[in-house]
Amino acid sequence: MAKEKGRPPSEGPRIQNKKATVNYEILERVEAGIALKGSEVKSLREGKATLTDAYARIEGGQVALVNFQVEPYGKASHFNHNPKRIKRLLLHKREIKKLVSRVTIKGQTLIPLRVYFNEKGLVKVELALARGRQVHDKRQVERKRQDLRDMARAAKRR
Repeated sequence: MAKEKGRPPSEGPRIQNKKATVNYEILERVEAGIALKGSEVKSLREGKATLTDAYARIEGGQVALVNFQVEPYGKASHFNHNPKRIKRLLLHKREIKKLVSRVTIKGQTLIPLRVYFNEKGLVKVELALARGRQVHDKRQVERKRQDLRDMARAAKRR
């Protein structure tokens, strides 16, 4: 019997942008591949990355992920990568054209929601076309979430 190659999707670390749903209204989601160096992939497997201030921008017909920080891999010695280098995202041309038309609308931006390994062991980024929320909108959303939690608790008690 041959052994299965790769990791199951539930096993790999997931790096998430937890503040994205609070600070932005998510309009659409897109999955993209990401061009990485070997030491970056190994560092991601250990879960050593942050998405907090990351965003994607479209320049020259390509999509780039900016401020996605992948910590240096400890065992890579002098072959290590620059932690804050701009990473290229892999999308089809038609997907990029579609995103360009949507991002040109004022107030909309591309933000990464999470980075994960798929079934084949490839690194994927879930991008979101989002619109920024203002402070009063954030409060309103938080109030709705709290109300839903309270209703769920009350229903559970009865």
